[in-house]
Amino acid sequence: MYLRYLIISLLLLTSYANAQFGSKRFSIGVNGVYTTTARIYLNPNSSDPVLRNYAFEIADIINPALDFRYRITDDIIIGVGTEYMKATASGPNLTAFSGNSTVTINVNDGFLLIPVEISGYYLLPFSTEKFKFLMGGGAGYYYGEHIRDFGDASVSTVNRDFAYGIQVSVSMDYMIRDDITVHSEMKFRDPQFKVKSAYNKLEVNYENQTILLAQKTFDSKIDVDGVTFILGFSYLF
Repeated sequence: MYLRYLIISLLLLTSYANAQFGSKRFSIGVNGVYTTTARIYLNPNSSDPVLRNYAFEIADIINPALDFRYRITDDIIIGVGTEYMKATASGPNLTAFSGNSTVTINVNDGFLLIPVEISGYYLLPFSTEKFKFLMGGGAGYYYGEHIRDFGDASVSTVNRDFAYGIQVSVSMDYMIRDDITVHSEMKFRDPQFKVKSAYNKLEVNYENQTILLAQKTFDSKIDVDGVTFILGFSYLF
């Protein structure tokens, strides 16, 4: 009997929550994204497991994002979103030749990542008139490149892998009015991609001295493994 009452209550609550969207089926969101950490593996193809597994970490990454959603039914929503994630940090990540000796120099290492993610969302039954709770998940395509900056050298991408991945999320929207919401979300994903990059020159002017690089090209692997938090506004129409 209690189970029957619980099921009836959930159905009534679901109906009440879904009715609050009215006739609006589309939404456009503008968001700020905070990702806790990302890692750059500087020697992903090394036969030495220590070098292969060493990663340069970048923390506290903030970037903008856009999101477009369409409500298929009262409680099922599909969406597509993209971001522009660019982050660098300084570290002693490059060994080069200076005269007859080798030197380790500081470089700004980082990455550019542009994800395109397609997701499905389910409106949870305990949502209310003002607060909408959703659970989501989907797949993404991730376009990226390695950024490296030091002296008068520049780096270009020679080859990159196609990177795909899955992601899951939980989110809450607060209805400021019937067509504007404050959107908050926590997302779990782990996009990874390998990149081959090339220097534009082997002799580089670095801090008023000329250094010689050991090789023209280098490989790296980018792994954005941190938790992602999203905050922004959505317009419903």
